[in-house]
Amino acid sequence: MTAYIIRRLLWMIPILIGVSIICFALLKQAPGDPVSAIVASSRDSGSQMTQADRDNLREQYGLNNPVWVQYYDWASLAIRGNFGDSTRSNQPVWDVIKTRLPNTVKLAGVSLLFTLAIALPLGIISAVKQYSKLDYFLTFFNFVGISIPQFWLGLMLVYIFAVELGWFPSTGMQGAYVEDGTWPLIKDRFMHYVLPVASITLVGIAGYMRFQRAAMLEVIRQDYIRTARAKGLSERVVIFKHAWRNALIPIITLMGYIFVILVEGSVVVENIFSWPGMGQLAVLSLNQRDYPVIMAIVLLSATLILIGTLLSDIVYAIVDPRIRYD
Repeated sequence: MTAYIIRRLLWMIPILIGVSIICFALLKQAPGDPVSAIVASSRDSGSQMTQADRDNLREQYGLNNPVWVQYYDWASLAIRGNFGDSTRSNQPVWDVIKTRLPNTVKLAGVSLLFTLAIALPLGIISAVKQYSKLDYFLTFFNFVGISIPQFWLGLMLVYIFAVELGWFPSTGMQGAYVEDGTWPLIKDRFMHYVLPVASITLVGIAGYMRFQRAAMLEVIRQDYIRTARAKGLSERVVIFKHAWRNALIPIITLMGYIFVILVEGSVVVENIFSWPGMGQLAVLSLNQRDYPVIMAIVLLSATLILIGTLLSDIVYAIVDPRIRYD
């Protein structure tokens, strides 16, 4: 196992280099650049930049150099953990990310906990009660949840519960004016969390429940499950001790991407609810052609995907002793 983990870690290096090259090349092929975004922002604010100012900015950001030189300059700093400064805010990239990352981790973490706590038991129940009225209802809910676009669901939640009913706030993670005291602050945060968490959770439940149901249906038809029942074991022991453990393999595969979800969050939900997280930062950076921030987010996401898949493989061996990595 140790040798396998070391090989996987070493393979991450060329993969990340390839990802950075492809992402950098795609950004350079996209129309516009940081200078054009800054010029447009200045024009919107009522000021005009001279041609000399534009030339100075292009020289400052190294945009006059050949693409391979620009990539070399960026990579030589990135390999030391320095991703430069944001062209949008002139702050170090990691400082920009550190201000956004905790907000996304909070939102995505709460949403994932609710998603797994609801979806996995419902998937098991749906499989055990196959072809029952409850199974048909859960399957219908499953198809509806998979079919509904997340942006539409988020907008409908805002329209119904924020605009029409006025029960919850529609934007941000905290109100502008909150009464002093711990309880008013907790209540205000809770109210701001409800709609974005519901938007992420309702869509996530459908996906996880579908995989859990399919995995359980395959496992409970195996011979060893029939043998366990023939030995007189209770149905609870058969399902949760013998069947569910083997039905976790597909779920573990999905779990490999949890780190990415925790860091990136939901781009759609964060923008709909103006949640100041990584998803909103990614959209703002793309609109402003903020190359350093975009590259940092892409590499961070790629690294987390590789780490997540490696951890999934390790958990495979823990859950199923028959799996061995030589």
